[in-house]
Amino acid sequence: MKNIQLVGLILVIVGSFLPLVHVPVIGNWNYWKVDHYLAIACWVFSAIALFGIMNDNSKIVKTFSILLLLLFLFTIFATKYQAFSYFSFLPFKSWTETLAATVKLKWGWAVEFLGAIIMLFATKKKI
Repeated sequence: MKNIQLVGLILVIVGSFLPLVHVPVIGNWNYWKVDHYLAIACWVFSAIALFGIMNDNSKIVKTFSILLLLLFLFTIFATKYQAFSYFSFLPFKSWTETLAATVKLKWGWAVEFLGAIIMLFATKKKI
């Protein structure tokens, strides 16, 4: 199971460098460009999960894979919220919604979530 968990961890790390958000005119953003602090939190959680994988501590791996999933959900929510609040100066709500909808989530999120889910469900059950 350790190898499968390592594959999940590698997917999470690699996924943080893949395109996660597409901003018109500017281009694709990875985790570092979305927010530095959230990227650092992702890498710290991944490092602690690696520690748990290397020490065969499934409790640490499960805990930090759940924290990674929550971090990813929070990041998606925060990105969408920021897009709506960024265009809030416009006089009509329909304009705000239309321009905020131009900020698109990209395929890198699928890799991030897949890696965290693999880490969560590939833990050994201690009998």
